[in-house]
Amino acid sequence: MPQPTETFDSYDAVGNREDLQDKIYMVSPEKTPVVSSIRRYDVTQRLHEWQRDTLATPNKDNAVIEGDDRSGSALTPTQRVANTVQLFDKTVIVSTTQEKTKSAGRSSQMKYQISKAMVELKRDVEAMTLSDNVAVQGNSTTARKSAGLGALVFTNVSHGGAGATPAHNSGLATTAQTAGTNRAFTETLLKGVLQSIFTNSGEFATLISLTPSHKGTFSGFAGIATNRYQVPKGQQGVIVGGADVYMSDFGELTVVPNYVQATANANTAFVLTPEMAGIGYLGGYKSEPLAKTGHTTKELVSVEATLVVTAERSHGKVANLLP
Repeated sequence: MPQPTETFDSYDAVGNREDLQDKIYMVSPEKTPVVSSIRRYDVTQRLHEWQRDTLATPNKDNAVIEGDDRSGSALTPTQRVANTVQLFDKTVIVSTTQEKTKSAGRSSQMKYQISKAMVELKRDVEAMTLSDNVAVQGNSTTARKSAGLGALVFTNVSHGGAGATPAHNSGLATTAQTAGTNRAFTETLLKGVLQSIFTNSGEFATLISLTPSHKGTFSGFAGIATNRYQVPKGQQGVIVGGADVYMSDFGELTVVPNYVQATANANTAFVLTPEMAGIGYLGGYKSEPLAKTGHTTKELVSVEATLVVTAERSHGKVANLLP
């Protein structure tokens, strides 16, 4: 039926209050899978250094004559390697009028924006960690940069074509990778890197970080038998369309789809031993007020951090992958 004549409805009204929820929903992901899995270190300088050492190759012919006089065995020095602490920041500026204005979903625009900036910096540190960035020492006109996993992992690697990662056994990793030919991500490539990690370090890698696209490819790996899933009691109609754990000849891998990796390093899968790497923080995350210069409030949110790879041979990567 048509509306009665002269009906005053909500479309005619001017003073109706808006219906706005008193909440803000964050639609962007916030997790940092790799940074959250590896260790945390405290550093005290903009250049952070650590030492690595290796054992001699096992010698099946280590046999000496009884009573023989011996000279010294060959000794090798430790490797002293380093990475640069990178300074990350975001500046939040809010007008004094806005800060006094009542807003939906937050009591203070400044506090809300600071909290948001903190999360964004954590995602930036994750992106640095996953990157192919080389170290930049920096100076008064050039910003410092931390080398990422792409530059610091070089022993247990699989590259396509002429691709290669330069070794870095002393000082900073400042030489970029040689470009390779992208190829499909396969189980054979992953198995080769896992075997190399165990052969060179004796460690069982436990984490593999993949782009969402490569995670989908990974779930299609055949393995050694048909996938099996034990349906919990009382649960029916379960469709298994993915895999989160990979049982290899060299240990059990937790498979993590990493949304940051899709933009930070979309052509690489990292195979990690989390306890053998970490993030070094020079002071940690902080928020500091800046000088007031007008009708605004300014806050500087920052962190200084670097990637530390203590045992390079316990990690690996499959590089030069098609997205």
